[in-house]
Amino acid sequence: MKDYYGILEVNEKASPEIIEKAYRTLVKKYHPDLYSSIEKIEAEKKLKDINEAYNILSDNFLRSQYDLELQKERNRIQMNNNAFDQNAFHQNTLNQNIQNNQQTVNQKRTENIFGNKRKKQKTEYVKNKNKNNVGTIFGLVDLVKDLWANKPPKGERKKMDKTDWLAVGLTIVALLILGVILWFIPFTNGWMRQLLFENPIFNFIGGLFS
Repeated sequence: MKDYYGILEVNEKASPEIIEKAYRTLVKKYHPDLYSSIEKIEAEKKLKDINEAYNILSDNFLRSQYDLELQKERNRIQMNNNAFDQNAFHQNTLNQNIQNNQQTVNQKRTENIFGNKRKKQKTEYVKNKNKNNVGTIFGLVDLVKDLWANKPPKGERKKMDKTDWLAVGLTIVALLILGVILWFIPFTNGWMRQLLFENPIFNFIGGLFS
């Protein structure tokens, strides 16, 4: 849609007098007799648009109809711009959400990789440590630590019944019998004496009953 106000170089609120004055000024400025060759052709086209604009804006009825259509055109353009801006906003929001989700996935993937690596290293360390401590007092200490670390929560622990106490009693009796057997075996008698009489823990326990 042509902008007749722009062609006549006047404001949309311009009075009929100002429109007529602008028209006469532009007619003199773009009169074809003032130009030659290519410039003359351009001046004729410009003068044609000036005459068309003046014919519309100089008539009150045609000008009111033109203003109405001009406002509708501007409203359509504004609605299209708003729709474009809204679509652009939604697209930017969608891209941002996709980027955030991808960052979250990458972060969790990295955490899982390093977490599995640390878990594997810890498992290998525990295995090697337990392998080296088998049959030693340190192995027993590690066993107690593992049992204490993996104990069930307080609310989930069950009370010991007669069967559990019987198992504990039989374990103690078996350890005592094993100790007596090791005591009477010449090969292990020296180790048992060292364990019972030179160990500060057993000496402390014996001192309590002496």
